[in-house]
Amino acid sequence: MEVKSRNQRESDGSLEELSELAATAGGQVVGDGIQKLAAPCASTYIGKGKADEFALHCRQADVDTVIFDDELSPAQTRNLENVFNCKILDRTSLSLDIFAQRARTREGKLQIELAQLQHLLPRLTRFWGHLSRQKGGIGMRGGEGETQLETDRRRVQDRIARITRDLEVVRRQRGTQRQARQRNHWALASIVGYTNAGKSTLLNVLTGANVLAEDKLFATLDPTTRRLRLPTNQNVLLTDTVGFIRKLPHGLVEAFKATLEEVVQADLLVHVVDASHPQAEEQIQSVDAVLREIGAEGKPTLMVFNKIDQLNGNRDTLTRFLERHPGGVGISATTREGLAALLAELGSQLRPIREFMELSVPHDQPGVIARLHEVGQVVERRYEGQTARFKARIPPHFHDEFAPFFVRELQTA
Repeated sequence: MEVKSRNQRESDGSLEELSELAATAGGQVVGDGIQKLAAPCASTYIGKGKADEFALHCRQADVDTVIFDDELSPAQTRNLENVFNCKILDRTSLSLDIFAQRARTREGKLQIELAQLQHLLPRLTRFWGHLSRQKGGIGMRGGEGETQLETDRRRVQDRIARITRDLEVVRRQRGTQRQARQRNHWALASIVGYTNAGKSTLLNVLTGANVLAEDKLFATLDPTTRRLRLPTNQNVLLTDTVGFIRKLPHGLVEAFKATLEEVVQADLLVHVVDASHPQAEEQIQSVDAVLREIGAEGKPTLMVFNKIDQLNGNRDTLTRFLERHPGGVGISATTREGLAALLAELGSQLRPIREFMELSVPHDQPGVIARLHEVGQVVERRYEGQTARFKARIPPHFHDEFAPFFVRELQTA
């Protein structure tokens, strides 16, 4: 259904993405349809006449599943199943199904199961409606349907409570891991972006990770963190996070709070955008909306416009992106074009956490000189008599180690 106030391009893009989601879930798309309405119909979402028309087409095409590009209420789903006489899914159910297929770690499976159960709970009624008692009165109890419904609802609620407790343990474990990383004083950068923008490919290229990277939506679901050593001699922990989509179910965002805390706690967000996608700007807005929802709005962000090798020589598109988003970088994770500029920009954006100083180290202490090159970024060196003079950027937690050789603090360039 298309709300009349919605942009035609936006509706077409959303429907095209729904088709990709269906294919990712293992379905074969045989057709689509749109109805323009001022507001959704309370009982069947689309109009009754249009529902009958689509239902006839589905019977002729032997369709076994109909997917709607919005979230349906339990009543709408039940009514539509009666009209279509086949399985009815909404966008949320489809997204949850894909996530369930992609989850590999115990944490990911728990998060998906939690979101699925929370989505299922208000929809349990339709599974036992055929056993409901039709009459009632004083002293009358519910029929078999009501009894089974109460049992199932209680089981689902108990399972939700158990998963929530398990995820709280995961959250504490992540907090412990985060504190361990902070003791190393390594910066944390999280890769965020729309699904299939090339986030996993970028992580693999930069860090040598072996994360699954395929040309499909939600190819990877579980987060991966790897160490990246920048040309500035800085160690950065780079985390690949789950991709976002428009209309990302709120319940799914809630379930993934434990994972997405890595985004909230990051020192820098690396927002990867598919520059070749015709709706790249809309995708940027969708990612920004999710970042607002999880409390990561306003964090320092480096915009990375990926897949510039697919622009077919039309660099005007990239130019427009860079004009709208100053400080951004254009790259191709596949061909490695622009990676040097990306690494330089990463070092530049993380530079404020380092102290810029001049040091004087005697030649008879080569271990100190080697240590300086290991943990700091040496900008300039001069050898004078019995000492070597260095201008270097050093992480603050190494200040005491190099204090005996300190000459003066320098102005940051």
